[in-house]
Amino acid sequence: MKPSSYCKDTYLNLANTTCILFYTTCLATLFTFYLIYYPINITYTSNIQEYNQISNFTQPENGKPNNKSSEKCDLFKGQWIQDERGPLYTNYSCKTIPLQRNCFLNGRKDRDFLHWKWKPDNCELPRFNAETFLSILQGKTMAFVGDSLARNHMESLLCLLSTVETPKAIQEDTEEDKSAIWEFPKHNFTLMVFWSQFLVQSTEKVINGSATGSFDIHLDKIDKKWSKKLPIMDYVIFSDAHWFPREHDLYEADKHIGCVYCQKPNVTVLWPGPAIQKAFRAAFKEINSCKNCKKVFTMLRTFSPSQFENGEWNTGGGCNRTRLVERDEVAREGHDWETRKIQVEEFEVARKLGEKSGNIFEILDVTEMMLMRPDGHPGAYWGNTWNGYSDCIHWCLPGPIDVWNELLLEVIRRRQLT
Repeated sequence: MKPSSYCKDTYLNLANTTCILFYTTCLATLFTFYLIYYPINITYTSNIQEYNQISNFTQPENGKPNNKSSEKCDLFKGQWIQDERGPLYTNYSCKTIPLQRNCFLNGRKDRDFLHWKWKPDNCELPRFNAETFLSILQGKTMAFVGDSLARNHMESLLCLLSTVETPKAIQEDTEEDKSAIWEFPKHNFTLMVFWSQFLVQSTEKVINGSATGSFDIHLDKIDKKWSKKLPIMDYVIFSDAHWFPREHDLYEADKHIGCVYCQKPNVTVLWPGPAIQKAFRAAFKEINSCKNCKKVFTMLRTFSPSQFENGEWNTGGGCNRTRLVERDEVAREGHDWETRKIQVEEFEVARKLGEKSGNIFEILDVTEMMLMRPDGHPGAYWGNTWNGYSDCIHWCLPGPIDVWNELLLEVIRRRQLT
């Protein structure tokens, strides 16, 4: 080998060795910095996760809790805790959300209110599992009966179930009939909602061709819109009461017994409580006295509070909070709490009577937990078709109302085990 050639080869070999050592040193240095400075504990900031992304989550098998002792825990005593996962659906993925409940489409920007979950004091509430729900209720019919909050509840369930099967609209609501029926053909499951703001028969008063929002209410005559369908129902969820605190005339046995919030001479003035009591009593009685019915699984969803501040819906009231309130801040008094008390009392009477005929009665006691969530209403973000009025009664979809269906599924699942 020539000297010049030897020197050239030696130089190239040294250069290659030097390069290898240089890159190896760099990689080792980078890896060392990674081990030292990479954050092991990540602090979650909900604004980082876009609300229209559905996160993966860990779910107990078949949506069932792992701890057998949890079967007896009170699902309704607890608190809201942060949950980075967010909702199981979005206002884009669910095609059945009505405009008035689509808060993001109507301009709401904050998203932190989506990142909380309900935590009972002594157990875990399983996350909603649509497959489990439709498997348990395969071949069944479920009906929601009540005011627009019953519809809001059903709309949440419709969105949750649509994550595994697209529902088929059988009957859509109209101005004349606000009832609707949906089917899930693959699971032979039917979902119904019946608009019945008093549960009993009522007729709106009309003056000079205009509806007044005031009704003649017959407290002992059941509303046929829902009761005539009772024989085909396997499950029925009652929720009502928001329409009672208005000026109404009340009747029993076709006799005028008084009025609510009226100023009429020689007429007994009643507060809404007795009317609510008699309406729920009549509805539960209809369940327990039905001769052509199946053994109906009846649930009461307790009163969902309106949370206007600085006025009522028609006097400038609003709900602008973006954070929940703590459990010890909840006022367990006033109209919301009294309405819940009346509902629960009538429910307990009906439950005892129902046991004799094989009917099942269970409760979804949501009043306290929803009093903690003034951040979950549409507020000004509901379309505002009435120029400036806020909606502090209904709930955004997705939103805190979705927990009602986690509770619904768990109550049904627990009952299956007894």
